[in-house]
Amino acid sequence: MDRLEAMTVFVAVADHRGFARAARTLGVSASVVTRAVAALEESLGIRLFQRTTRAVALTDAGARYLERARRIVADVVEADAAARAERSAPAGRFVVAAPLVFGRMHVAPVFCRFLAENPAVSGELTLADRFVNLVDEGVDLAVRIGHLTDGTLVARKVGETQRLLVASPDYLARRARIRRVEDLAAHDLIQCTALSQVPEWRLGPEGGSRVAFAPRFVSNSVDAAIGHAALGGGIALALSYQVEDRIRDGSLAVVLERVESPPLPIQLVYPTKRHLSANVRTFVDVVIATCAWQFVGRRPKGGRQVQRKTSRSRSRM
Repeated sequence: MDRLEAMTVFVAVADHRGFARAARTLGVSASVVTRAVAALEESLGIRLFQRTTRAVALTDAGARYLERARRIVADVVEADAAARAERSAPAGRFVVAAPLVFGRMHVAPVFCRFLAENPAVSGELTLADRFVNLVDEGVDLAVRIGHLTDGTLVARKVGETQRLLVASPDYLARRARIRRVEDLAAHDLIQCTALSQVPEWRLGPEGGSRVAFAPRFVSNSVDAAIGHAALGGGIALALSYQVEDRIRDGSLAVVLERVESPPLPIQLVYPTKRHLSANVRTFVDVVIATCAWQFVGRRPKGGRQVQRKTSRSRSRM
């Protein structure tokens, strides 16, 4: 029996003024109580009780020790109760990390909903286009796009996205038609360093088609790169969730659909599944129940590459 358990037994004996009554309250045998008190007295080097055949009374040293022991046991009971309450109902600080654009577009709204439904939680949303270290940076849960390589983390798949080549219909109408990956060399290409630090695209299944290029425009902002493409500045590589609305409204069209990359999982990741906090458990449930993060296979109509007009088509106008 450890020190805390022995102190708990000692407090029970003092409160019930007897070993047998304390044993019944604790649900253990009288011999267990006797051994626990004896071991505590031996470790402290003092006698805690005066024992007679009729009564058990605290010694002066025992009375002084009881005051401190009672406070320690009460503090531990309170701490245990608070920890159990944290597992049963969302409360306290909750930190979530997500990619910059996806976090702004999709995670922030559901995080706001989660906080509105759980007023005892104080939330923090960190948006960055890098893989944060959950343990070192104090992050409770992260939204990640791509396959998980860290075996110490637990992942829950909640959606899919994929890489697409996009350009404005105006740009595609006035430039040479793109039929093959090799045709990209004759075009203005846009590099987003948030997706890749090197000017190189790997397209198609397992990145089988490699395109190294000298970019016409470079930005570390996904929004800026996509915006430049929508204004006719060239061809950009983006994730489908980033350009879904622009494809729908016709300001962007998909280029080379046949070399699109395979789906990438959108996942909620957290350090461990054991003793999962109520904050993490409830947030995961909210995402699963309310979010449709499926950005593969629901391409808006009219989102294909616009063909450049030929001289015959112009003569008919």
